[in-house]
Amino acid sequence: MGREEPLWATHLKLLIVAASWGAAWTAGRWLALDLPPITGAWLRYSIAVPLFIAWLFLAEGRNIPTRGEWKRIVVIGIFSTFLYQVLFMFGMGYTAAGDASLVITFNPLFTALLAVPFLGRPITKRLAGGLALGITGIAIIFSHSPNVDIPVDDRMLGDLLIAFAALSWACATILIKRAMSEPAGDSEKPMSALAITVWASVTGLAFLTPWAGWETMENGIPSIGLWTWISILFLAIISTVVSYVWFAGGVDKIGASQAALYVFLVPPFGILAGWVLLDEKLGWTLVSSFILIISGVILASSTPRGELSEVTQ
Repeated sequence: MGREEPLWATHLKLLIVAASWGAAWTAGRWLALDLPPITGAWLRYSIAVPLFIAWLFLAEGRNIPTRGEWKRIVVIGIFSTFLYQVLFMFGMGYTAAGDASLVITFNPLFTALLAVPFLGRPITKRLAGGLALGITGIAIIFSHSPNVDIPVDDRMLGDLLIAFAALSWACATILIKRAMSEPAGDSEKPMSALAITVWASVTGLAFLTPWAGWETMENGIPSIGLWTWISILFLAIISTVVSYVWFAGGVDKIGASQAALYVFLVPPFGILAGWVLLDEKLGWTLVSSFILIISGVILASSTPRGELSEVTQ
């Protein structure tokens, strides 16, 4: 038997995961400014998907989804990979990495709101209060971002696209919860989170491929520089595959509630990465927006049956 990983190593990995998810916004901004948006997303997932499949087969064996499971996976993949990546890449072409890393934290609030009609969760005072705090934080970053070197119309459009990306991920989260709790009609047991993630990524890549091909026909084969390749490889390998593996391992080791606390570190890392690598601006509005949004997430997820969803890129 292998030696059990010490607890400090698990926490260190989760800290690295939070840092990589934060830095992903800077990498995404760089990628969106240097490549056609869908081409950048396609390159990221064309590298990540084979690694995901290899990991799935090593972890769970060659377990191909049934027809009923594929019906669920296709819908999940449209929301979690295709739509999310489209909105992410177009959004990052307009707004600052630090701003986007704050806007995306509205994802758990969207998830909690969608859980009311689709999972039968009750509307509570804490949920309403959490939404109010989160909306206030989003309004601050929309209207008073310190990144004034980006035209305000562009920045607000980018922030809006990232907000829709958070909504798309929240929709996927609701569908994933159902798929993990209820088996498909032609399956004996529900799918695992890993299997859903991997096959949804395959589906998303399939939808991205013709669009990326059209961009290439319109613009020609892009000339990709060193830093753009570094951004692609970082997003594909570190921010997507390795981070998912380590976060899942952290959930298994210390529990979902403790592991989820590291998600709160993603916006600060995103803001710092944008400041260091892209010369983005810092300001008290970023701090106040962060406090309001995170307070809203904590308040909304503290309902008796509330759950905190992951905030990833």
